[in-house]
Amino acid sequence: MASPTTATTPPVTPVRTPRRRSRPADRGLDRSFRYVAVGSGMLILATLASVAIFLIIEAMPALTHEDLASEIPWIPKGGDLWSVVGPLIFGTILAAIVSLVVAVPVAVGIALFISHYAPRRMANALGYVVDLLAAIPSVVFGLWGVMVLAPKVQPVWQFLVDYLGWIPLFAGDAHGNASNPPRVLMTTSIVLAVMILPIITAVSREVFLQTPRLHEEAALALGATRWELIRMAVLPFGRSGVTSAAMLGLGRALGETMAVLMILSPGLLYSFKLLVASQQQTIAANIAARFNDANDIGRSTLIATGLALFVITLLVNLAARAIIARRKDFSGAN
Repeated sequence: MASPTTATTPPVTPVRTPRRRSRPADRGLDRSFRYVAVGSGMLILATLASVAIFLIIEAMPALTHEDLASEIPWIPKGGDLWSVVGPLIFGTILAAIVSLVVAVPVAVGIALFISHYAPRRMANALGYVVDLLAAIPSVVFGLWGVMVLAPKVQPVWQFLVDYLGWIPLFAGDAHGNASNPPRVLMTTSIVLAVMILPIITAVSREVFLQTPRLHEEAALALGATRWELIRMAVLPFGRSGVTSAAMLGLGRALGETMAVLMILSPGLLYSFKLLVASQQQTIAANIAARFNDANDIGRSTLIATGLALFVITLLVNLAARAIIARRKDFSGAN
């Protein structure tokens, strides 16, 4: 029996497209662009280093002074530099964390509504309004917080003291009452949450819109509901982006000055009482309040507190980069 003949296909030779030779002008532009990009990156590092050097030099008199309390009236008698820097760091971090706890869930909810629930026209309009909220000056937020928000939330703060006063965060004063007027850290944190809301919302919205369409269609093909789609496909993909947005908002809350200065009744205590006045103060607001009337050693002390804020902000950004780098491989993007 004859074996069937097999047809052999001739090998296909790949067609090589001729490489386009770059012209001397293109090579010159490429070289120039590379120099500009490298120079821009070096300029950022140089600016950061110059700010750090300036803060260290100007803060050195306060760092080496032995008796600051004798020359600076707002330092407690017998206190040192840390007796001022410590409470200010505590108040700054506490106000930023409370504002972040309030803002992040609301911002993520708004971003999900814009990206996956709202009709297109409503989503465009709402996104424009959220972006417009970021353009409002902080002094306007401060006026709104003092004249509008504070009187409205006073009954709410008193309710929290009456029924949740056993929790240290919601404890009242010595008489078991919330401060009236409520120029307290909780009111300040609510205003800060409103201020950082558009930043977190805008970044989270753009991240959620980048969710791969195939991931969403696969979830729907498996019978997932809208919430299950968001939980299984959208949120895992956007986790690192939401973390980045939260860190951006945290940086804004840490450095906010005017709104805090106008609303918060200052104090230099390590206190978790959010509904009692004259307990905490932030670094930026303290610098703005005392810089003009301070003497030379007082200005050096304020700059030393600014150095502490600089270090805190730097550490927050480094931590954010580490979190993002750790979680990007598990975000669902790959």
